[in-house]
Amino acid sequence: MSTASTVPAENSVPAGTVPAGNRAESEAVGSAAGTVRSGDGTLIAFDRVGDGPPLICVGGATVYRAIDEAGAELAALLAPYFTVITYDRRGRGESGDAAPYAVEREIEDLDALIGMAGGSAFVLGESSGAVLALEAAVRGLAITRLACYEPPFVVDDGRPPMPGDFLERFDELVARGRRAEAFAMFMTVAVGLPAEAAAGIRDDPMWPALEGVVHTIAYDGQIMGDTQRGTPSALARFASVTAPTLVMDGGESPAWQRNAVQALTDVLPNARRRTLEGQTHRFTPAALALIVTEFFHGTTTAPSPPKNCPIRSRGPWPG
Repeated sequence: MSTASTVPAENSVPAGTVPAGNRAESEAVGSAAGTVRSGDGTLIAFDRVGDGPPLICVGGATVYRAIDEAGAELAALLAPYFTVITYDRRGRGESGDAAPYAVEREIEDLDALIGMAGGSAFVLGESSGAVLALEAAVRGLAITRLACYEPPFVVDDGRPPMPGDFLERFDELVARGRRAEAFAMFMTVAVGLPAEAAAGIRDDPMWPALEGVVHTIAYDGQIMGDTQRGTPSALARFASVTAPTLVMDGGESPAWQRNAVQALTDVLPNARRRTLEGQTHRFTPAALALIVTEFFHGTTTAPSPPKNCPIRSRGPWPG
């Protein structure tokens, strides 16, 4: 059974020695960061901040800690209530990688982080990171509550479906060293931006930080699978996710995205939907922090913020 509601938009703790998880070997790196060893031996780098129940944040395509300012701000806002773990997905930032890629390896990465965190955790996924979190829940990882912000499913004809040969063409461009062209194809075909918006990517100040992770867009393509072909039935496999789940969208996002969020909410047996008015796919961290704090605490209003909590200065706290 699912419910829906609309909400208004509102404008480090040292990690120390990281304990070994049930299925992972861990080692400390620095005072507020660490690595955890995944099932195939790959080291996954993470930051940990705050105090409270563990909450792992899963980013979308090309996102990693060094360039994710919104993710860092969100972690700071959530830190008074949770032990927030942000990490570089494999192939990005300070995390390792191993060929060949398989979605199962990324699920093992998340499982290793959950083990490091104590054996179970809340999980917050954004965009394709939300789909990775859903796949992890399908496979039985110890996710006690799950929050998903705008998983980019395509369930209707509101936008063109992903071409069946997208990944093949994308990987070919990367293999030929044409990463800028591959990224431009992703931005126009997958994201839906006009061609002029993707032109001149090499001149963008962010390009040096993005160029090295362009190949991982194909990883997200494998995670999305057949869920961007315009058929809602592709979401049926998520019906086995029984953990309480919050599915969110932005009130200013296009109809196809909002329809996809509703389709997922309808499939999940224990889900509710929240719409963040004034938000798009690029959310305001303060708006998201408010809603997920309420959800993960299992209340309709978040607990009173501590003195000098950064959320207080960004808008009234309910309750």
